[in-house]
Amino acid sequence: MAEKILIVDDEREITDLVALYLENERFTVFKCYTAQEALGCIAAEGLDLAILDVMLPDMSGFELCKRIRQEFHYPVIMLTAKIAEVDRITGLTLGAGDYVTKPFLPLELVARVKAQLRRYKQYNTGAQPDENVITCNGLTLNVKTRECTLNDKPLTLTPTEFSILRILCQNYGSVVSAEDLFHGVWGEEYYTKNNNTITVHIRHLREKMGDSFESPKYIKTVWGVGYKIGN
Repeated sequence: MAEKILIVDDEREITDLVALYLENERFTVFKCYTAQEALGCIAAEGLDLAILDVMLPDMSGFELCKRIRQEFHYPVIMLTAKIAEVDRITGLTLGAGDYVTKPFLPLELVARVKAQLRRYKQYNTGAQPDENVITCNGLTLNVKTRECTLNDKPLTLTPTEFSILRILCQNYGSVVSAEDLFHGVWGEEYYTKNNNTITVHIRHLREKMGDSFESPKYIKTVWGVGYKIGN
């Protein structure tokens, strides 16, 4: 059965050209020019990979990627005319597997699609744990239901608190900067948020988890860098 690829880009010439190359490789291709069209396709079709433009007319590609990751785990490739490092970090933090800067060679994009599909199949064969569930340091987060427990006791979290905790757990043992947390939670809205926002949410999380600022067991502050869970 042909693998299903979604392309979302409001530049129709690019979308049609990429679709042509992918169809020549025997992929089934769905073309959407807005995020709302894409959301309908995502819900209706069992996709194998999505290619998302960052700059869409009705929603950023980052936000669309975040919505895909709330339910699905197939590979996502981001397309953008931007080359800022922070944009790459944002896409990867939200769950994108690759990042392609315009202009690009269609054959290179096709090669990246094939590589992402091979990697996804390689690590998703046989019996796998529930990909919607993240566990670390006594925490269990169900990404699909947005439920969280700590040492088997439920934690009542706001959507923002859940998103921050999810990003920290997905980067277990690594420091995540406040800036990357901003982008991971709010995407393009980053620049409108107050610099203290993450600090406030981290404090609330610690209070709910019964964690200590001075000797934290869970969320650790790495001064001048960011936050981490583990190690």
